[in-house]
Amino acid sequence: MKNQLSFLVIASLLLLNACTTMRTSVPVVPEKPAASTVPPASLPMTVLKPADWNALTGWTDDDILPALDTFLRSCAVLKNQPLWQETCSQADTMRGQDSAALRQFFESRFVPHQVLNADGSGDGLITGYYEPLLKGSRKQSKRYRFPLYTTPDELLVIDLGEVYPELKNMRLRGRLQGRKVVPYYSRAEIERNPASLQGKELLWVDDAIDLFFLQIQGSGRVALENGEIVRVGYSDQNGHPYKSVGRLLVERGELPLEKASMQGIKAWGQKNPARLNELLYQNSSFVFFRELPAGVPGPLGSLGVPLTAGRSLAIDPRAVPQGAPVFLATTWPNTDKQLHRLMVAQDTGGAIKGNVRADFFWGFGPEAGDQAGKMRQSGRMWVLMPTGYVPQVQTR
Repeated sequence: MKNQLSFLVIASLLLLNACTTMRTSVPVVPEKPAASTVPPASLPMTVLKPADWNALTGWTDDDILPALDTFLRSCAVLKNQPLWQETCSQADTMRGQDSAALRQFFESRFVPHQVLNADGSGDGLITGYYEPLLKGSRKQSKRYRFPLYTTPDELLVIDLGEVYPELKNMRLRGRLQGRKVVPYYSRAEIERNPASLQGKELLWVDDAIDLFFLQIQGSGRVALENGEIVRVGYSDQNGHPYKSVGRLLVERGELPLEKASMQGIKAWGQKNPARLNELLYQNSSFVFFRELPAGVPGPLGSLGVPLTAGRSLAIDPRAVPQGAPVFLATTWPNTDKQLHRLMVAQDTGGAIKGNVRADFFWGFGPEAGDQAGKMRQSGRMWVLMPTGYVPQVQTR
C-alpha cells in the first residue's frame, strides 16, 4: 500500500510540476544532463568524501577573512542544530583575528569533504547570478506597465516531505478548480489574462525583459521615480519547470552558443520586439516577489540570511548542506584564470540540480551582472563539515 501511495504522490508531483521552494536563479543556457547526474538504480552513493586539506586546490591562495562574516550569518540558523552549535560558538570568537589564525581555525575545527558526482568524478558546472536594478513605480502608467506580483492567495503549496521523508524539499504547487487540484497558471496564461492576479501587483517596471531576468535571478532592486530604492525578494513560484530561452535560441539557430548569455538574449529581444513575448512564454515558470525591509544588507537566500557578494553560493541541498562553508576551485568567467575561494552555501535554485553544481553570487550592479551573465565554468567543490560529521550514504 505504501508503495502504491508513493507512486500516486510521485505521479501527482509530475502532474503539478513540483519544484524546490526557493529562488529560481539559473544559468541562461543550462547544461545538458550528464550521465553522471543519475546514479545506477538502488546503488548506494556517497556524495561527500572526506579529504586532506592539501587536496583542496588553491586553499592557501585565498584570503579567507571575508568568508568569516558570511559564515557567521549562516550561524544565525545553524547554531540551533547540535552538529553546528560548538563550531558556530567558536567561530564567533574569531572576529578580528588575522588570516593565519582564521585558517588555523578552519583546519582544526572542520574536515573537508569533496563533493562527488554519482560516477565518482569531481568536476561540475559553476554558473553565476546577481542582484539587478530595474526602474519602476508603485503605480501603473504608460511607461511603467509590467507588474511584479506578490504571491496569489489561491496558490496551493503542499509539502510532500512532511508525509514522505524521501520527498524532502519537494512541494506541489497548484490551485483548486472545483474539488480538483490542478496546475497553477503558466507564464503565458498569467500574462495573457492578468485579471487572475488583479490586486496582487507589488510594483510596475518599464522593461519586460529586465523583469524576466529579475525572475531568473530571484531578487533585485527597483529604483522608483521619487528616488526611493525598493529591494524585492523571492516569495514563491507557480510550480512550472524552468526552460532556458537561451537554449531555444541556440537550437533555432538564432544565437550562437557563445552569445547565449543574458546580454545576448537581451540584444536579441531588442532586435525582435514583436517576437519577444512568444520567446519568453516558452519558459512557463513564473516567480512572485515580496518587498524586503529597508536596511537589509543583501538579498535573502533560501537559508533566510542576507547573501554576500563573492562569498555566497547556491547549491543543490540534496548534496550540499545549506549553511556550510564550501571551498570552490574554478576559473573567472570566460577565462582560464584560477578562482579559488571559500564560499558559504546559503541559497538554492530551480535549475541548480546535481552534486557538483553551484551558482556564484556576484553581488549588485552592472559589473556583477556582466560577470554573472558570462560565467559558465568547470569547477570542483569541497564542503567543510565540523569534526565528527559522518557522511551519509544515499540510495536513489
